[in-house]
Amino acid sequence: MPLFKRGVNGGGSPGPKKVAPPVVAEPAPELAKPRLVFHCQQAQGSPTGLISGFSNVKELYAKIAECYEFSPSEILFCTLNTHKVDMTKLLGGQIGLEDFIFAHRKGRPKEIEITKTEDSLGLTITDNGAGYAFIKRIKEGSIIDKIDYIQVGDHLEKIDNDSVVGRRHFEVAKMLKEIPSAPLSLCGSSNHTSWLW
Repeated sequence: MPLFKRGVNGGGSPGPKKVAPPVVAEPAPELAKPRLVFHCQQAQGSPTGLISGFSNVKELYAKIAECYEFSPSEILFCTLNTHKVDMTKLLGGQIGLEDFIFAHRKGRPKEIEITKTEDSLGLTITDNGAGYAFIKRIKEGSIIDKIDYIQVGDHLEKIDNDSVVGRRHFEVAKMLKEIPSAPLSLCGSSNHTSWLW
């Protein structure tokens, strides 16, 4: 029994088998991702900038700083759709396509000494995700509420000469809570002024 069938042409070897050439799939053209562009201003006033190409808070701050030619470390926080210091409009995890971003920058530094006479100062602290903790809320009637020039949005830089820059809000809140009832020095800043506590 022969290994090969006789070819159609009558020869002893099979004729060439007609095989369609392999189909090489052409790479699908990459679908261009739509470039998301957001409008931005500095909260204290500026021309409108167009910001794109960021995927987290630090990158957003870098893009805003690049647009307005200042250091990203000057940004305390961003609000959406208002230039006012409104903690209900604080930029969080998501930005809508129609949202307008307002960057709140550090102001002049300020320092204050407070005598802690109660367990709590009456502050709610949050942070911007890029190393700055700031005051989100002040409890009515609290020690801090009685000090007019400490405001919501103020950034905390130091507590008794210990830097809190780079710490998360819960670490700063814990430090404030653990301070015994005694005078304490606070340093920082706000978009109005900076505070050193």
